[in-house]
Amino acid sequence: MSVSVRITTRSRPVRARRIAQRTDRLLAATGFDGAELAVSLVGDHAIRSLNRVYRGKDRATDVLSFPLFEREEIPQLRRRKARPLLGDVVVSIDTAQRQAQAYDASLEQELERLLIHGVLHVLGHDHEFPEEARFMRREERRLARMIGLPWPYQVGEERSRRRTPGRD
Repeated sequence: MSVSVRITTRSRPVRARRIAQRTDRLLAATGFDGAELAVSLVGDHAIRSLNRVYRGKDRATDVLSFPLFEREEIPQLRRRKARPLLGDVVVSIDTAQRQAQAYDASLEQELERLLIHGVLHVLGHDHEFPEEARFMRREERRLARMIGLPWPYQVGEERSRRRTPGRD
């Protein structure tokens, strides 16, 4: 398996092996089967610290991504035979739990949704501009289908945006 999962908090039971398998499938669905990715599941305190240091935002968030490649390099990487270490995705289990409750989803489902979001960021996608945001939403839904994740946010995009506590 090309995904390593590190859990630094024991506040909620999480199956690291399942997270690694799902993330591996996400990478394959994006054309990066065999590529490496590090996933860290942390608490709010740790992600708040990372968010403050790397984004200048002194608050907890749901997911942070640290790509090792620039957006322009991603298409070239996809064509290579050797699969690189793409970067790191850090997810707050505490924030994921709150969001899961808000959406009446399981913690596992919310973690998978956040992994989808984080993987897309590692692969150079963003949601700063409307066209990028639309593309990213489509990709999130496509990847959710690929791993059998029911998309709990189809009730309406506007309602989804209001209800997601950790959205950036």
